Amino acid sequence: MPTQHPLLEISEIDTNIEAYLKQIGEITYRFPEHDSRCQSFRVVTDNQRWFVKHGNIPQTIRWLKQAVRFHAVVQHEALPRLHNAFDTPDGFTLVYAWVDGEGLRPERELRPDEIHPRDRFCALPATEIIDALNIIYEVHVLIEKRGFIAEDFYDGCIIYDFEKKRIHLYDFDHYHPAPFINDRGRLYGSTRFMAPEEFQKGAHIDARTNVFMLGRTAFVLLANNSDSRDDWKGNDALWHVAKKATNPDKQGRYQSVQAFVSAWHAAIACTA
Repeated sequence: MPTQHPLLEISEIDTNIEAYLKQIGEITYRFPEHDSRCQSFRVVTDNQRWFVKHGNIPQTIRWLKQAVRFHAVVQHEALPRLHNAFDTPDGFTLVYAWVDGEGLRPERELRPDEIHPRDRFCALPATEIIDALNIIYEVHVLIEKRGFIAEDFYDGCIIYDFEKKRIHLYDFDHYHPAPFINDRGRLYGSTRFMAPEEFQKGAHIDARTNVFMLGRTAFVLLANNSDSRDDWKGNDALWHVAKKATNPDKQGRYQSVQAFVSAWHAAIACTA
């Protein structure tokens, strides 16, 4: 009789998550806890690696269940596959496929002689960076079509395999059905990527907010967080598209992610 997979074919466990993971396999890395207070692990079972994320307070449990709803309708090869979700005595757990690569904001301690992964990424040829941006934008067009909107996307959500030139995005716990009202004042996220309305309680958060975030992503990755034309590694047309996307006035931005991405691709075809 086939044996039940200890991570993929369960709906609940009766012990705490860390004890259970040690029982069924080996925890090869425990990620530092973030502000979200989730526990995350790299786990090996039967010579296969998994990313396991656990929440044990009401807020983190709610976020992880929100991620389940997101992944149920948004699938893309650049998103690590969510394989399972299950209950624990004190919380809720997600099981993702492990993907290789380096987080652009790594959670490990860097060696003294090691270049920061984001700086290493920003030093890549412009064509390679633009290829990665195109995947980020393709994913967010799909997200828009599925009726979701991003919150808390930043370079810490990017994993890049420098050898294979392959990008993955992760951490979709804060992606909401669109649109929504900012009921908190400052939303979750990095100020380098956030639109003005993400700091304004009562503001309408919609596709134009995500357009701003995607424009800022271009400046962070193609100009190493500068919005100066002198630091920009793309052509003039791309810089103007990113500038319009990051207009502080929502009315002056592209009115949808799709409109922004269409303008972006048209600009790629322009000569530098």
